[in-house]
Amino acid sequence: MAVAQTWQNRIVGSGEEAPDQLLANPANWRVHPRHQQEALAGVLDEVGWVQQVIVNQRTGHLIDGHLRVALAMRRGEPTVPVLYVDLDPEEEALVLATLDPLAALAAADAEKLDALLRDVSTNEAAVQEMLEMLAAQNGLVPPDDFNAEDEWVGMPAYEQEDKRPAAKITVYFQTREAIAEFGRLIGQGITEKTKWVWYPPRPPEEPVRWVE
Repeated sequence: MAVAQTWQNRIVGSGEEAPDQLLANPANWRVHPRHQQEALAGVLDEVGWVQQVIVNQRTGHLIDGHLRVALAMRRGEPTVPVLYVDLDPEEEALVLATLDPLAALAAADAEKLDALLRDVSTNEAAVQEMLEMLAAQNGLVPPDDFNAEDEWVGMPAYEQEDKRPAAKITVYFQTREAIAEFGRLIGQGITEKTKWVWYPPRPPEEPVRWVE
């Protein structure tokens, strides 16, 4: 029976570097939406660095941590913790393509996740929103004895007037000149980007009214 080959240790060192000296990987395929940026920045603000970015020493390219480096540059952080690995270009491409997707394949133990989330607290709104999204994605709901009305005791109620239109019509225009002429007829500025108008024009929105 053949003896299985041991896994190679491709880690060759660790250290710190100025974020503007780290080289983004030209093949990086990941993009980071605003809510992810805000959530990660919130965790870094509350906790700090707990994970190194990964740099291929042979090419100088980042393999993991592009967003953390970008946030560090934006914030003016002097250094970023770095883990150095030694990979040839083909191996670098394989790791770049699979590192995040492999982590995303993990399934959630709902019971343990629920217990963990109950122990987590944060002062960052973006982080709280991310945690709520995580709970919703995994089917976690408030306990059966949770009553939203009970939680609202002593809080003001919100009153909003009925803003539904009495009727709606759709108007089609054949030319830009027709759009401008219609705007003059009803006394409102209309452009090609206008989605809807009220007639007669509605007054500016009044402040929200709250009642006890």
